Amino acid sequence: MSQPTLSMDVRKAGDRTSIVDIKGDVTSGSEDVLMEAYGQASADQARCIMLNFSGLEYMNSGGIGLLVTLVVRANRQHQRILAFGLNEHYTQIFELTRLDDAIGIHDTEGDAMAAAGA
Repeated sequence: MSQPTLSMDVRKAGDRTSIVDIKGDVTSGSEDVLMEAYGQASADQARCIMLNFSGLEYMNSGGIGLLVTLVVRANRQHQRILAFGLNEHYTQIFELTRLDDAIGIHDTEGDAMAAAGA
């Protein structure tokens, strides 16, 4: 059985915005990768962190739990979390879990950038 794979690349998008490109599976075993990406995104005093889910292959309840942890950490740093690229299934999960109350969901990167004011 192969191990789930996850990679996250961080890029700047404006002075105070970072984008985390998520590729692969987000599960409870993804904590180190996710928190490392969050640390990189926050390193330049980012006020807004965007999560690009267009490369997401799978996410389970453990992954949702990690996103809650990420939101708590971002709130402590007075950072906004936005997301884009979620498919319909995961958009519904964000709505059912009310995660969409804490993470602004947008269809495209451009929509998220406009919401961030970048």
